[in-house]
Amino acid sequence: MAADAAELERRVMAAVKASAVRGDPPLLQAAEAAAASSAACGLALAEALVANLCFAHNTGAMWKLLDQAMSSRLVHPLHTLALLTPRVVPNRREQPEAYRLYLELLGRYLVAPVYPERKERKSIFSKHIFRKDAAYGLLAKSIDDAMQLAHRYGFQHLDFGHAVILFVLSVVEMLIDCILDDCGSLNTSAHGHDNIYIQNTDFDGKGIPLDRGDAHREHLRRNNILMSIEVIEKATANKIAQVFLRLVYLNITLQDTSSVKSDNLARDLSSFMDFSFAAGTTTIIPLSIATIVKEEADKLDGGMVSAIKGELVSSLQILVQFSGLLSPPPAAVHLANTAARKAAVVLSDLKSGNENMCSSSKDNSSIKAVGNMLHLIVEACIARSLIDTSAYFWPGYVVPFEESSQAQESPWSSLIEGSPLMELKDALMVTPASRCVAELEKLYSFAVSGLEEEKLVASKVLCGASLLRGWNIQEHVVQMVLKLLSTFLPLDSGSDGRYVQHMPMLHALISGISSVDAVHILSMYGLVPEVAAMLMPLCEIFGSLPPSDHRSCNFEEASVYSVFSSAFLSLLRLWKFHRPPIENALSRRGVSVWSELRLDFLLLLRNSRSALKNLSNVSKSTIFQLDPLFQKPVYIDSFPKLRAWYFQNQACIASTLSSNYNRPSVLHVANIILKLICYKVSKGGVLSVNPQSASNSSMSSPPPGVQEDMCQWPMLPAWEVLEAVPLVLEAVLTACAHGRLSSRDLVTGYTSDYFAFQLSLHIYQDIPSYLIAGLRDLADFLPASLAAIVSYFSAEITRGIWKPVMLNGTDWPSPAATLPVVESEINEVLAFAGVNINISSRPLKINSILNSKIMNLTLKSPLNPSTGSVMPMLPLPIAALISLSITVKMEEFSHLHGIIGQGIEICATSSSWPTMQIIGALWSQKVRRWHDFIILTCSQSPFTRDNAAVAQLIRSCFTSFLGPLVDGCCRYVANRGVTNLLGKTLDERARLVVAPGFLYIRSCRLFPDNNFVCEEILKVVIERARVLANDCSSERPAHLRSDCMPLSAASSLVEQISSLAATMLCHAGGVNLIRLLYEHILPTLLLSAGEDKLGSAGHICSLFEGYVLAYVLLWSGASIWGVGETSPAYASIYTSKRQRIVDRHLEFMAKVMEGNIVLGCGETTWRSYVLCFVGLLVDFVPTWILEVKLETLQKLASGLRKWHKGDLALSLLERGGNKAVTSVVESLL
Repeated sequence: MAADAAELERRVMAAVKASAVRGDPPLLQAAEAAAASSAACGLALAEALVANLCFAHNTGAMWKLLDQAMSSRLVHPLHTLALLTPRVVPNRREQPEAYRLYLELLGRYLVAPVYPERKERKSIFSKHIFRKDAAYGLLAKSIDDAMQLAHRYGFQHLDFGHAVILFVLSVVEMLIDCILDDCGSLNTSAHGHDNIYIQNTDFDGKGIPLDRGDAHREHLRRNNILMSIEVIEKATANKIAQVFLRLVYLNITLQDTSSVKSDNLARDLSSFMDFSFAAGTTTIIPLSIATIVKEEADKLDGGMVSAIKGELVSSLQILVQFSGLLSPPPAAVHLANTAARKAAVVLSDLKSGNENMCSSSKDNSSIKAVGNMLHLIVEACIARSLIDTSAYFWPGYVVPFEESSQAQESPWSSLIEGSPLMELKDALMVTPASRCVAELEKLYSFAVSGLEEEKLVASKVLCGASLLRGWNIQEHVVQMVLKLLSTFLPLDSGSDGRYVQHMPMLHALISGISSVDAVHILSMYGLVPEVAAMLMPLCEIFGSLPPSDHRSCNFEEASVYSVFSSAFLSLLRLWKFHRPPIENALSRRGVSVWSELRLDFLLLLRNSRSALKNLSNVSKSTIFQLDPLFQKPVYIDSFPKLRAWYFQNQACIASTLSSNYNRPSVLHVANIILKLICYKVSKGGVLSVNPQSASNSSMSSPPPGVQEDMCQWPMLPAWEVLEAVPLVLEAVLTACAHGRLSSRDLVTGYTSDYFAFQLSLHIYQDIPSYLIAGLRDLADFLPASLAAIVSYFSAEITRGIWKPVMLNGTDWPSPAATLPVVESEINEVLAFAGVNINISSRPLKINSILNSKIMNLTLKSPLNPSTGSVMPMLPLPIAALISLSITVKMEEFSHLHGIIGQGIEICATSSSWPTMQIIGALWSQKVRRWHDFIILTCSQSPFTRDNAAVAQLIRSCFTSFLGPLVDGCCRYVANRGVTNLLGKTLDERARLVVAPGFLYIRSCRLFPDNNFVCEEILKVVIERARVLANDCSSERPAHLRSDCMPLSAASSLVEQISSLAATMLCHAGGVNLIRLLYEHILPTLLLSAGEDKLGSAGHICSLFEGYVLAYVLLWSGASIWGVGETSPAYASIYTSKRQRIVDRHLEFMAKVMEGNIVLGCGETTWRSYVLCFVGLLVDFVPTWILEVKLETLQKLASGLRKWHKGDLALSLLERGGNKAVTSVVESLL
């Protein structure tokens, strides 16, 4: 190789000298040199010229020849500069003339195009290595070999793009180092690597002392410093170099030591304030602030953390100026006043000389103050150590006033001062802790090390008002409760006596976290998976223990059954057991069964979270830490009893049981339960006690082991009872359907006659005649059986095999007394929300029936003699479940309401005709104080089957948020926006008023067809966009243009329309609907042709259509998938879906731009849609672009360049990650 290189240099220099002798110009000399090289590319020619130029033939003529060769692309400029740099720069002091000429070439060719005519060259050398990829590969390797870039920057291999960028970066860095070195200002000790360009200023590159006596060369050295600065300025000002540096910033991890600016925090706070009208937001805001501050503080040294907190204080003080946003909602007024009073009391104590922040003087009990949302936010930030109590001294923060009445001293202050816990228990239960965490720690010490009675009281107090209303210290209470609960979890295979001993505390803790409010609080803090993992072992243990006596379970007392039932029903509520059965989900929703429907889903989510190394700021606090043993993975196989019940429940949902269930032990238990809930009364009133007389008598004996005077419940473990319950239900429901069992006997046990029925368990041939004591007795005996009852009835109603029963008031309860009122109120609620439909279940009158064609069919049903309308009917499973719910005291058992209430709603929505208003009428007679809740629940029923009602509700949401449309124009009203969309807090007025947005959120999960919902929302969005376009149109006559809407206002409204549409889509269909939107619904809309196709309403309308669709698509996806890197906890669930879905949609765009797919919409709509969507990707979700295939990005960028949108195409490729670096460089060079 060396001989070949030497021979090449000899031929090249001979040709150059011969051309010079002939007097040829430098360009012709360069051509002669290229001809003499006879090489396939300019790489060898460049090496030959540079090798002779440095410095055997270091003449001006040779530099001119090299310049001409670079200019005419006989040699590659970047490769030539890479060869010159390590030769010239180290000798810049010895050869100042050569260094100056090198700087001139550097400023001219550093970011110059490599192949200005690469297409033509590619066609000429198509059979040689001048093919594009091979040529770029050779060039990258040559540059890397000359500059040692891969070794210097730690890469294994460099492609063309990375080689060019790192070369430019290296040259700029080199010039800066040379300037500082030549000026004597470079700190070599701080340099990260050995730099061959750094020298002693008194010596040349060979270590020979410089000749400082040559004034000309010394002047040239000083000028070279100035010229180096000019080259840097010229290079970095070049657009191509700026792109290169931006690529380095975007794709190479750098240590960021920048601090958070005050305006950024203020902007974050203002965005969080948009949600401040929700009751729980006072907690959400400081939690979000804490996360932001912690993320930034982790990047900084200790000295910068205080600066960030100072900027947070400034941002909070700025909020004082926005008094309109700080008014608390009615539900938070008392809390805000309490927070303001706390600050007032502290100031008063300081004036009196008391500096204890956790206690107050009894003389200050009369101090009052008026608070707002700022006081709540500040108190929550203080509790989380984000700011200190110096906020109390902010000007105008506290405006105290005196009242004549004396306020009662807080029981928590008395507890801190040493008052006995048992004397304060009632007051502590209803008063949330609000002063400091020390109050909670004092209470927690009682729960851990107090007397048994004190432990029980402390557990109940922790789950009381402090958990439900302790806005300031709520997360501390939550974690104290969970930490306390975790101390009772099984760590080994110890005796069951340990758990029986702690039943009272377990009962108190589980009952405390089982209420409706507590479940929402756990969900808000993201602790549902952890709580579910704690409840599962308790269910497994207590479900395997037999009860201590034969009595029915009492939720107010701690027993094996009460602890199991509380834990089991709470687990099912967390698992969302009340979802529609599988058949219902498949038939009505048109979706597949999601992984959330599996019992182990929460465990998998919990295990993934536990595996994370970087937890959130809140999770890192000491109080949130549980025993390390509980951080280990937990799997459903660890709970065989629970797992067996789960599979049996799934089988019950999938099919009937009698045909495929043949386990003798379970059938035997089921038969025992049936006999024990039956009792025998003879016609003469004498009980038969002789088992052998059964064959000779019409009367049968009680089951074996049952006393003559009463039937005692068996002392069986709860799991055995639950496993047999579905078989019992099948038997009694079948008997009731065939008339062998009356409805009263089925539900309540009340009977007026005698009957017999055969048990539908095939191993029993002759079953005595017993009267059914009722499902109520079963629910009283084991409340957990309600879960099996709800599951069984919910599954049976979807099969459509049960005949309806007449709610005549005799056999079944009658809703006639309240049904008209309930239907009227439901109609009023729907009408206020903008939905006008008829929801009457049986509106037909006698006259209309006689004149109708369906007379013969309808008259089969009895008529109500008082109203003349058809008697209300319900399918048998619903009638049985609603009758059971009426007998259960749900005011006492909040655990049961969450299961029974949701189960009845499922049954009602699964029925083939409207039934919810009948159920509501029956419920309203039972629990009058739930009247508004019942009406609101019943108001959701029409949306489960009527698409027309869904369409009206969707349009009403847009009208309430944006204002009405009158004659095709927007009409702006004062009452609009989020407040009008969602409404205010529900007050105690006689008339229930529900805003359309609130009703949509409550009902959207029950919509029958999500595709229809999506299409209807997009239809309204397009309609609104066209109206905006008409308001902005400049095509009006000149004298009418004064009322045109400014484009800035129109763009803001486009964002509002899109944000509402995206929010509604995400609430209605979640991940699956957004996937359909990206992959099918929106592409179909763009491809559809017709009279009302997109782009058919004019140019301005077409622009707005494209913009609004792009915003809807991006914001809906961002709401579901997030805008940044997805947490590893659910990366496998969402990140892969986002990557696949976004890539497919961009591939669809690219195919259309290539002409492979023909559009149905107008060209203007398509262009505006693509440009807006790609622009939003670049500006707001660049992490999505990282996940898109390079080929897709290249196609899309090519199409954008054809539209003369080169800057947008470049920005798209820049954010494609390392894989797209070469594409960016090729597009520039």
